[in-house]
Amino acid sequence: MKKRIIVRGPLLSRSGYGEQSRFALRALKSREDLFDIYMLNTAWGATGQISDRGPLREWINQTLIKTQMLLGSLPPNEANHTAFDISLQITIPNEFEKMAPVNVGYTAGIETSMVAPEWIQKSNMMMDRLITISNHSKKVFMQTNYKFEAPAHQADRPGAHELNLKIPIDYVGYPIRTCNIEAHAVDIDLKTEKNFLVIAQWGHRKNLDNTIRWFVEEFKDDSDVGLIIKTNNASDSLIDREATFARMEHLLTTCPEHKCKIYLIHGELSENELVWLYAHPTSKGFISLAHGEGFGLPIFEAACNGLPIITVTWGGQLDFISIPNKKGKASPKIAKVDYDVAQVQPEVVWPGVIVENSMWSWPREWSYKRALRDVLNKEKHYRQQAHTLQKHVLKTFTTEKQNDLFVRYVLDGARTSPEALKDKVNAATMVEVIDYE
Repeated sequence: MKKRIIVRGPLLSRSGYGEQSRFALRALKSREDLFDIYMLNTAWGATGQISDRGPLREWINQTLIKTQMLLGSLPPNEANHTAFDISLQITIPNEFEKMAPVNVGYTAGIETSMVAPEWIQKSNMMMDRLITISNHSKKVFMQTNYKFEAPAHQADRPGAHELNLKIPIDYVGYPIRTCNIEAHAVDIDLKTEKNFLVIAQWGHRKNLDNTIRWFVEEFKDDSDVGLIIKTNNASDSLIDREATFARMEHLLTTCPEHKCKIYLIHGELSENELVWLYAHPTSKGFISLAHGEGFGLPIFEAACNGLPIITVTWGGQLDFISIPNKKGKASPKIAKVDYDVAQVQPEVVWPGVIVENSMWSWPREWSYKRALRDVLNKEKHYRQQAHTLQKHVLKTFTTEKQNDLFVRYVLDGARTSPEALKDKVNAATMVEVIDYE
């Protein structure tokens, strides 16, 4: 018998969580023999919506209408308790709710070294299982542990003085995407023959200021080197475009005079247009100096397209930038940037999301500049290495494998009895006073 599942998330958002939501929908749709699918669309920050009008969008639209018709036919007190067998909630754990007898949280997790206590509490209280997107995120959830003063009536209960994750957690990476390369897909006049590519939203975590400034310093005397930057501040609106261009102009005034070129792309690009950038004959490497990644989808797409990658060996990208050697040890196939792991900046602390004393990676300037030069000076080596990684990724992260893995974890959540977890969960969630150290 089919499981009636409600999927709540930013299904149409042009964001990382939007991509995550659409992967989940594709995976569930691949097994419509197992699931009767319903949907609730949510917003994600200030991001816009995808403009695609293809079969997936049409199916989402139809299913949203189907869902509203079902909910509208039920008494209000039954809508969240008897309408569905499973809920799949795609968001940060602060927003988890009990929406069905079985609830599965699908979160990108965290890019730092620990999760907020609110995430653990909400996950334990509201969810029966978590799914995240990388081994890094899974490990951070599992390793985060808070100690606190328990209320007197709980002092003798095992585990009452600690807060940690009590429910099962798994991770599933994204599947590969195959696209056709269109001739002149992006309207950009490239005047340089040695170009590097960056795709990142302009925020503290992505470390874009240092990525650009250090690049300009390294290639200030080279007129044949360029940096292609696909970015925005929050959305693809005209207001955001003007703000992004002004921000870039201001940043470049703080850089030395330079002959290298900076190309700025703003606005929505299709998957085919993105592949055109990755596969362009002048593209020499993809750069990510992000402090942390839950997964690192643009890095993954660069790997899928055989473009040499310049990044750190810390964070979610570890799942796909390495290949096991003969001894089974992970061997990164990238131009490695050395880094330190240190506390996050005070300005990025976000109550309930990014914890004050959490840490992430800090790429080293000299190592980044050396990696840039190496990719140009040893182009044959890094291109061959990128092709080796590409073969591994295309074989390992197939759509069929990732869809099947995701479906299996959702069904595992449905098989988990909430009563079987009740005692363990209560030890961490039924706390009246918490004093975090």
